[in-house]
Amino acid sequence: MFTGIIQAEGTIAAIEPKGEDTRLRVLTGKLDLADVQLGDSIAVNGVCLTAVELPGDGFWADVSAETLSCTTFKTLKTGMKVNLEKALTPSSRLGGHLVSGHVDGIGEVTQRYNEGRSVRFHIKTPDELAKYIAAKGSVCIEGISLTVNSVDGAEFSLNIVPHTLQETTMGDLQVGTQVNLEVDVIARYLERLLQGDNAAQAGAKGIDMGFLAEHGFMK
Repeated sequence: MFTGIIQAEGTIAAIEPKGEDTRLRVLTGKLDLADVQLGDSIAVNGVCLTAVELPGDGFWADVSAETLSCTTFKTLKTGMKVNLEKALTPSSRLGGHLVSGHVDGIGEVTQRYNEGRSVRFHIKTPDELAKYIAAKGSVCIEGISLTVNSVDGAEFSLNIVPHTLQETTMGDLQVGTQVNLEVDVIARYLERLLQGDNAAQAGAKGIDMGFLAEHGFMK
């Protein structure tokens, strides 16, 4: 688990295709690796990766075909900057929100404009994830825990303060940039719980207006 509070910016140093999979080398910059061991998890742009080698200035990690297919990792290039966060420990401050490092989908920046000293971003989410995005709720973009300012259909807006722009890759995002998106884990579990016994049925659908009406949540 992670908090979505970015600890450092890293750099993609090498990308080695391994059949359908890929191995990445990430230089970790100012991220302190003194307490990191082989097998530990590190979030890279919101994707939980396992350190399989620790050469001292960073780590190597294997990326599966599944991860490549459902994240922006398929567009990574050497030299690109990435957001880094080590996994939570029992003594860590939970400064953001609980983040699993399991990307739910890919969003796209549709607008970017200055708003005072901050920058306002509008991001389009895949339609199937829109129901999990709530105004003033939490969302994880590129591994960063952020507060949703407003929601309009499948598009939501974020107000990014100067510190976040400087210390993460948010400042590099432009209109058309694709981003890794993870919705609030509580929303995902709540949907599953509301299915009750139906969750055990093969082909069980998610929560929709028909489901809510059928089970007495709507008149």
